[in-house]
Amino acid sequence: MRIAMISEQASPLPTGDAGAQQRHVADLSTALAAVGHDIRVYTRRDDPALPAIVKMSERVQVVHVPAGPAQVLPADRLLSHMGDFAQWLRTEWHEADWLPEVAHAHFWTSGLAAVTAARTVGIPVVQSFHELGAAEAAAADGPSRIGYERALGRAVDRVVAQSQDEVRGLVRIGVPRNRLTVVPAGVDSERFTPEGPVAERDPQRPRILSVGRLVERKGFGDVIQAMRYVPGAEYVVVGGPPAAQLTTDPQAKRLRAIAEHFRVADRVRLVGGVPGADMPKWYRSADLLVAAPWQEHFELAPLEAMACGLPVIGTAVGGINETVVDGLTGDLVPARDPRALGGALRRLVNDKVRRFAYATAALDRARQAYSWKRVAAQLGSVYSTVAGRRTGEAGAEAVA
Repeated sequence: MRIAMISEQASPLPTGDAGAQQRHVADLSTALAAVGHDIRVYTRRDDPALPAIVKMSERVQVVHVPAGPAQVLPADRLLSHMGDFAQWLRTEWHEADWLPEVAHAHFWTSGLAAVTAARTVGIPVVQSFHELGAAEAAAADGPSRIGYERALGRAVDRVVAQSQDEVRGLVRIGVPRNRLTVVPAGVDSERFTPEGPVAERDPQRPRILSVGRLVERKGFGDVIQAMRYVPGAEYVVVGGPPAAQLTTDPQAKRLRAIAEHFRVADRVRLVGGVPGADMPKWYRSADLLVAAPWQEHFELAPLEAMACGLPVIGTAVGGINETVVDGLTGDLVPARDPRALGGALRRLVNDKVRRFAYATAALDRARQAYSWKRVAAQLGSVYSTVAGRRTGEAGAEAVA
């Protein structure tokens, strides 16, 4: 099939600190291409030096759409440029010799552009939200964003959720359950493996690792507090701005202040963002991963860690409940409970036999349940279904 990926604010092209959505779109496009689909990823031009089209592989192209100024914009300024984005797509699909059979939009703003453009040319739209506005309730655009998400969920042909928790969130805001399909994210088990280079570490000190953006709801502050109960271990956080910018980053300052307050600053290290190619060696350098968000529909880091043979301690929220099998591939604890988290960390750090058993089961689960080949097959079925339904509807209307 010819598949258009609409990812206006997350280009799949390699960057120094690719976010989860960027990695998802890149890996999904690659996996779909591997089974014979042709992919064009449409993303907003945020640099005037970018070429119009970049060829990622034989079957994957990235198209830079001129919509708004050619510069990086904050998320709250993107919505106003989605009309231009949609108009450009509409013209492109009307006039170009490459017309997609299905469009898959990633994030709500991409969905608005995709639905607006696809409606005029009869292309079915599949929507992935990745993160719902309800999870960002403190944001100023919360209520309007939730309204857009509700309308999108009702307008598209299919919504793909990454977890049952996301399904519940979508149903709560009014998206019909019969429009929802669960397809979890995948993990690249050829790149994320137990074998390979390892980031430098002190072999005498257990290493606890977290990965992700430095935002409060990720729970890094809770883990820092929990380190009081894990004497001798170090806590390493990979993610956020580049290392050179950490000294001025508000969230990094907040985490350092927490570490000072609880007298664990000498055992807490903020690495900053690193190139995606370096991530496997950071996972391999750790004894375990901890993912302690307060609210989250899906966390990619636990999957990547599991594929590298790491046990995971996570908070029992969102997709972590499904990724981590409590007592088999790791342990689940209540969110926002540093004491319970500290106890779980201490027990696992001190039990090498259990860590090995968890790691073995985690590796097997990542490879079997979350392979990109499996994800590509599931999404291929979704695409075929919506494209076939639209074709059938069009035929029926023509006969009528």
